[in-house]
Amino acid sequence: MNIRDLSQKAKQIKNNIENVILGKSKEIDLVLAALLTAGHVLIDDVPGTGKTMLAKTLALSLDCSFSRVQFTPDLLPTDLTGTSIYNPKTTEFSFRKGSLFTNIFVADEINRASPRTQSGLLECMEENQISSDGTTYKLAPPFFVLATQNPVDTQGTYPLPEAQLDRFLIKLFLGYPKKQERLQLLSQYDSESYAKEIKPVCSVVELLDMQQTVKKVFVHKDLIEYIDIIVEQTREHRDILLGVSTRGSIALMCMSKSYAAIQGRDYVIPDDIQLLVPYVLAHRIILPGSIGKKNNFAFEILKDILAQTQVPMEDFSEYMEQ
Repeated sequence: MNIRDLSQKAKQIKNNIENVILGKSKEIDLVLAALLTAGHVLIDDVPGTGKTMLAKTLALSLDCSFSRVQFTPDLLPTDLTGTSIYNPKTTEFSFRKGSLFTNIFVADEINRASPRTQSGLLECMEENQISSDGTTYKLAPPFFVLATQNPVDTQGTYPLPEAQLDRFLIKLFLGYPKKQERLQLLSQYDSESYAKEIKPVCSVVELLDMQQTVKKVFVHKDLIEYIDIIVEQTREHRDILLGVSTRGSIALMCMSKSYAAIQGRDYVIPDDIQLLVPYVLAHRIILPGSIGKKNNFAFEILKDILAQTQVPMEDFSEYMEQ
């Protein structure tokens, strides 16, 4: 698949999602870019902004297996990963797969599960495999986790540890729609019709092909250095306790490739990196102070870092790979 075909297919998926999710063009692009990067997405916002609806609509747009789990305090790791069941007829144990054995996994309100259950996602999100009773089971590609959480209601929740947050390629905030989208939503709302209207527009084979295509997008050496400088400044900033890890640098570069491909380009430009920095890096920064203010502080610090970092001025289209 070439970049033009990839961009057209991404537009098909996006148009499908926009039949239900109104006024969130940029956020849909970011989710699709994360999917093509083979990363995972955390959507953090107040109730009723369409977090779960976006996840379900994306899953319905792809001809992939899909499972959704409502995370609760009594959810066990084995509910996700699976467990060995004793068969009295054969006097042997057989492994029963859990909900994670799918292509698209939606973890609804992930912060309501205990840290023990949250840790059940660590191995599969990083290595696309699950280990149980001494046996390792590979997850069939593509494997994509889209998790949601509510930052306001803290009663009965368990904040995600930094190691878990670092597994998410991007963290999004949907926010409320604008007035025009709100009026359109109210005028055409039907709680039962959306699922009937959404049909798959992308197969597993096509999605895997798209994931391979984005790896060929060209990133100039000046832009690689630009990414490194931005990340290094997060490690040296006086208001940051712990800056972005090496995984964060790689995530920003790979995400830039996917985002450029969705826009129809086979090369990355500085605008791609600047747009993605808050979504890829903010949740990987550890700041002093209250949790409630963390996201706003991180965004402001990254905004200042971008403003102080010299932007490469080359015409990067001249250097794209043939």
